Amino acid sequence: MSEKRAPGDHVYATMRIILACATGILQFGLCLHPLLAQEYRHLWLAVAAFIALACVTAVCCGWVLRRKPLPVALVVAGTAVVLAASLCATAAIAPDRRFQASDWSLGLVGWHLLLLLLDRVRVLITVLAAHLMTSMGLFLSAGVPDRAVLGAAGATAFGAVNVQLAVVVITRVLHRQTHVAMAVAEEQDRLVTRVLTAQQWERGQRILFADQLGSTLSLLAGLADGELDPRDSDTQRRCALAATQLRRLFAENDDVPDPLVHEVTACVDAAERRGVDVSFAISGAAVPVPSQARHELTGPVVAALSAARSRARVSMLRTDEEVRIAVVADACADLVVESTGRVGVEYGVYGEYLRLEARWRKQRS
Repeated sequence: MSEKRAPGDHVYATMRIILACATGILQFGLCLHPLLAQEYRHLWLAVAAFIALACVTAVCCGWVLRRKPLPVALVVAGTAVVLAASLCATAAIAPDRRFQASDWSLGLVGWHLLLLLLDRVRVLITVLAAHLMTSMGLFLSAGVPDRAVLGAAGATAFGAVNVQLAVVVITRVLHRQTHVAMAVAEEQDRLVTRVLTAQQWERGQRILFADQLGSTLSLLAGLADGELDPRDSDTQRRCALAATQLRRLFAENDDVPDPLVHEVTACVDAAERRGVDVSFAISGAAVPVPSQARHELTGPVVAALSAARSRARVSMLRTDEEVRIAVVADACADLVVESTGRVGVEYGVYGEYLRLEARWRKQRS
């Protein structure tokens, strides 16, 4: 599995690839000629510094080209090597040639430090300042130069650092804009998900209403045509079932803090309107139950209450792991309610009473 990285990491990874290429081109394209000119007091020291800087770039490329962040140990060791190489390269040339073309390490070192410390801006600024102060100290150690030489040295130092600081600013701006763009994209994704969820829920509700109204309309048509006798007990039970199902269906669309209790209360209210004496007891705190699971949990309650003749008792038990709804009613014994994929149903007949229990267990992630 690929490791998920923050949006800013991609910006730093891309900028480091650019910096690795720029550092290599600058070192071998612009700094190699002054090194070969042999205008040094200690040529071997300058060559060693040049090789050390090239090795730092080569080692960093092992992580940069794979777009992986540099390890902390590599950053610390690489920074120490770069600063030591800069000191050696500066000490290798004559004092009167410092801050001139032969002082190739003055500007080159800053690019190596950028490669190492791009995502650590405060440390980068501190190390760059220490590098310039050390170079300026070595420059002034040979004696106080005249104004023209001092001005030229200042212009050289400013020109070397100015571009590098511009790279830091550009990287920070890109990093910030990337975060903003990713936040906007995530918000758009959330909105799209909400819209799709709402559309799916609306389609589901239409299907439920169509199914429920279809069965109700056939019942009403049978009563209107005289095919069904309103005095027949089976017809009365079908009417009670249809009324309870419709009342439950309407309750599913209500925005309430505890939807499950609200839907069971709607079923109880429909039974009480028929004259059934219903007691409803709740135990336990509210737990989130998916809408489909609520529909399957209340299905047995609808069936039992619609079949009840005069009295019924509904009890709900809720825990962190499961929800149980039990119904005891003086209903007919031939009532059959099957278990579903999410909800298990158990029922039994005790004399003239029917006991039914629906159980839903929370799925563990």
